[in-house]
Amino acid sequence: MTVNKLSLMVGGEAGAGISRSGFLFAKACLRGGLYVFGANDYQSLIRGGHNFYTVTVCDQKVYCQADKVELLVALDKQTILLHKDELVSGAGVIYDQDQITVTKEELGRDDINQYHVPLRKIVKELDGPSIMENTVALGAANALLDYDPEILNQVLRDTFKPKVAELNIEAAKQGYSYAKENYRNDFEYKLKKTGSEGKNRIFVAGNEAIALGALNAGCKFYAAYPMTPATSILHFLAPLDREYKMLVIQTESEIAAINMVAGASYAGARAMTATSGGGFCLMTEALGMIGMSETSPVIVLVQRPGPSTGLPTYTGQGDLRFAIHASQGEFPRVVIAPGNVEECFYNTVEAFNLAEKFQIPAIVISDKYLAESNGTTEPFDQNKTRIDRGQLVTENKYTGKEDYMRHKFTENGISARALPGTTGAIVRTNADEHNELGYTTEDPVLSTKMADKRFKKLDALTRELEGYETVKFYGPKEATATVIGWGSTKGPILEAMNVLSKQGVKVNYLQILYLCPFPVSKVRDILQLAKKTIVVENNKTSQLSSIIQEQLLTSVDFKILKYDGRPFNPEALARSIQEVL
Repeated sequence: MTVNKLSLMVGGEAGAGISRSGFLFAKACLRGGLYVFGANDYQSLIRGGHNFYTVTVCDQKVYCQADKVELLVALDKQTILLHKDELVSGAGVIYDQDQITVTKEELGRDDINQYHVPLRKIVKELDGPSIMENTVALGAANALLDYDPEILNQVLRDTFKPKVAELNIEAAKQGYSYAKENYRNDFEYKLKKTGSEGKNRIFVAGNEAIALGALNAGCKFYAAYPMTPATSILHFLAPLDREYKMLVIQTESEIAAINMVAGASYAGARAMTATSGGGFCLMTEALGMIGMSETSPVIVLVQRPGPSTGLPTYTGQGDLRFAIHASQGEFPRVVIAPGNVEECFYNTVEAFNLAEKFQIPAIVISDKYLAESNGTTEPFDQNKTRIDRGQLVTENKYTGKEDYMRHKFTENGISARALPGTTGAIVRTNADEHNELGYTTEDPVLSTKMADKRFKKLDALTRELEGYETVKFYGPKEATATVIGWGSTKGPILEAMNVLSKQGVKVNYLQILYLCPFPVSKVRDILQLAKKTIVVENNKTSQLSSIIQEQLLTSVDFKILKYDGRPFNPEALARSIQEVL
């Protein structure tokens, strides 16, 4: 039967090309006009351990991975044993029986189709490297699914250099032929391309979308120290530095990175860094300096579970409060939490504009699940973005007149920003409390006035954000309950809503994109109409619930929390929602 939604999983040891093979299959589906979501799961090991990549394919928009798997490509025995209970009845498992032996007792199921493909033998006959066994398996998967093999061949040509590409294409053909000859139409699940419209879509990860957003926003300086799961932003931007006339630096530490972007921002460059929780901890002192000096870099915080090293290659949402309150003292900031790849792009552009317009740090908070999962989307529309550098002095405004006051008192707290080197303007600032000229002061009256000046910007920012899409609302206005979430829970929540809708259960969904300053009036207006409220978060203490309590003086009715390092699965989440209704 041809299905409109199907999930394929590739699993094996680290170093066996698990992620790459899953990604190649996903791209082949994308080029066939299908919507795809790819989720990568791996341990913090260079070799060994267990990795798997799940590709969920649908003829309609798909927001996250599925709970169950129709076809499993197992490159080792552990993959079968770990994921056998995730397979639907009638699912297929592709593996090499010359390398893997699974007894009936170990499998414990008699409703799974086992497809032996001699992966190692085929690769040896082609005189190829052992890692190419995954390509043979992809060819066999294509055959079982009755999917057009030429699409995969073209993806391979576009991915590898010609000689390597042709070897991989031959490997895929051998796998395809073996499955067709030996299993014909044994597998009941079939996948069909839908047309050519998918050729114009893109398949990107959250980190890639953030990097593209930074390029679109005119970022000219990026400094970072590698830390999973933020590292791929550095890897994405590094080869593009000359093309986009920017400077990309791998620093010796996160402390160096944050100080470099602070300096670059002071000098007038749009600057960004990215890190995870442990690195953000090291950045907090410099974050205070940024707040005091009123500079405006963008900081990307890609969360993973803590405390300490925690689960370094898994996902979580435990750093929300940390992002909002990090560093010594009090100063305004903006914290934005995109929920999918589109928002990663557009919200990053917004972060640069707001940071410079209000001369505050902007924090884009993400997590491993969003950062490293690939989603199908339409090409990002640069016509929907704009560049706003705020009150930037570009003329010889101060020559022969008054001294330039970098921290001049104004009605909204925002001072005109001159760049160092502007004729007639000596640009002074200070990490100590200072006067309007930037000189150190310990005067209590002036110190109070200067703190008030900085917080006037928060009032102006709050007014500005009334015109922004700080929240999004999905589903019917009349519903049994309103689900509330932020960040990467968006995909599972939307898929869970589809599951519930088919069961006749109506829920709607409030997504909060801007966590600081909190969009009080917009959230209040929606929650006042809610019959029941349910917060969904990937943390232990339900940090969003506490922020809602703090800002609106109201409690949510129910909390669905998951903090094992793994994202929510939609059907499991739908069951949890039903249980609390």
